[in-house]
Amino acid sequence: MEHAAVGSVGGIEGVYRAEIARLWRALMLSFGDREVASDAVAEAFAQLLARGDGVRDQAAWVWRAAFRIAAGQMKERAMHDGGVPEVAVDQPESVTDLLRALAVLTTAQRTAVVLADYAGYRHGEIASMVGATAGTVAVRIHRGRRRLRELLEERDD
Repeated sequence: MEHAAVGSVGGIEGVYRAEIARLWRALMLSFGDREVASDAVAEAFAQLLARGDGVRDQAAWVWRAAFRIAAGQMKERAMHDGGVPEVAVDQPESVTDLLRALAVLTTAQRTAVVLADYAGYRHGEIASMVGATAGTVAVRIHRGRRRLRELLEERDD
């Protein structure tokens, strides 16, 4: 996957324009919460602006940062609220079914599947984003896809 690696504010604006929609949707699919997705994207880009030229591959960095920020927010919320928010249901039925099926996966599986199948990242890139090995990511993707197939087939019956 090709990403912008420019270190100026103009480069950051280009990364923002190129990545914002896909990044937000990937976070929404992974964590099932619009507020968390929005906050993580905003915070990741704010941190990127603060770092500026110190970041070699800005797009990869902002994806990695946004997923880590969102994971931290969800962990904190679970500690305070005792759980994860319900999946939004104001979507077409097929999207709602997918979101509900994704919500059944572990966070690690869901994140790996979304980053691979939706965002198009390779196993090594995902491993770098989530702090795992490429082998671990491959297993998470395999198990996550298998579980999604099972869940979605059950809903079709």
